[in-house]
Amino acid sequence: MTQSSLTFGGGLIFDGANLLEKHVARFEDAKLIAVEREDRWPPSGNHVDLGGDILSPGYVDLQVNGGDGIMFNADPSVHTIARIAQAHRRLAATAILPTLITDTPDKTRAAIGAAIDAVGQGVPGVAGLHLEGPHLSIARKGAHDAALIRPMEAQDLAALLEAAAQLPALMVTIAPENVTQEQVFALAAAGVIVSLGHTDTDYATCLSYARVGARCATHLFNAMSPLGNREPGVVGAVLASGALSSGLIADGIHVHPATMRAAWDAKTGPGEIFLVSDAMAVAGTDETQFDLEGRRISRLDGRLTLEDGTLAGADLDLTRALHVMVNQVGVSLERALAAATRAPRQMLQLAPRIAPGTTTLGDMIRIRSDLSAAAPVQDAPITP
Repeated sequence: MTQSSLTFGGGLIFDGANLLEKHVARFEDAKLIAVEREDRWPPSGNHVDLGGDILSPGYVDLQVNGGDGIMFNADPSVHTIARIAQAHRRLAATAILPTLITDTPDKTRAAIGAAIDAVGQGVPGVAGLHLEGPHLSIARKGAHDAALIRPMEAQDLAALLEAAAQLPALMVTIAPENVTQEQVFALAAAGVIVSLGHTDTDYATCLSYARVGARCATHLFNAMSPLGNREPGVVGAVLASGALSSGLIADGIHVHPATMRAAWDAKTGPGEIFLVSDAMAVAGTDETQFDLEGRRISRLDGRLTLEDGTLAGADLDLTRALHVMVNQVGVSLERALAAATRAPRQMLQLAPRIAPGTTTLGDMIRIRSDLSAAAPVQDAPITP
């Protein structure tokens, strides 16, 4: 779209907080100038009829392990990050955190360097970096390689603090079993988003880590101590603590829809549940298998599994997650959209809503009314 003036109407407009009916969004030279009621905005310029579709800010995905047929772990380079970011942009995620799964110290250093360079080179859609490990709990390792899980040492902390100073956002998934409260305090003070995950720790320990700076949890319910009748575990701490937000893999496989609904209703604010894809190499492709550090992962019926049946990431994009949240979990479209856009943006300390003068066409996506597909309006507008 190259027109100097574009007005979108004839559908729903989500501004990051509210789902607006009978409104239009006007762009001049690809920059938003107003969102206004359609009866207050005289027709002018080029008009895009949404045909009942939804105009929304792009998805923000804080857990993206791969895409376009490649894993970040396979080649942590700027080229890989650019390929993954472009694949997810085609799936309507306009900002992502490329995510490195537990790996060697050399691979972790390479990932940090690649993310810093990608941001410096202005690779579109790269909002920072997510390191999911290696300082996790073997008891809750999931698909992570137990041989590479280890405690956080002084040199690890120093590298993370240096990376935080050079990245717009750094998210680190850690387990209290292998990271001290003093280390978490130092990370949080440097602006790192400390996320509790792949941990078997108890409720009280989880809350104590929140008090020293942990801000969220990684993929709620998965690879963490469960909610029990006498020991609430990490799940109970996340739901009870307003200081903690959490990602959620809403594919209906990692977590049952009824469980998601119960968590959604139980969550104490201001912390929120936000949607993540936990996407792997197959995202944006038709491929049916790939390798993760020498281990074969197969794709079948919406699942990604190791040979022993262990779930290994998700075969999911955030449009599909929206569909599940609305149609299986029973969450309103407005709140589901917020969980895919505003809530993760706030985790990154980005402006939560679209705003005249700063929002551009490149920030916006069009979502089909039946939640079956989505695409950036600038790159590949979808039609009814």
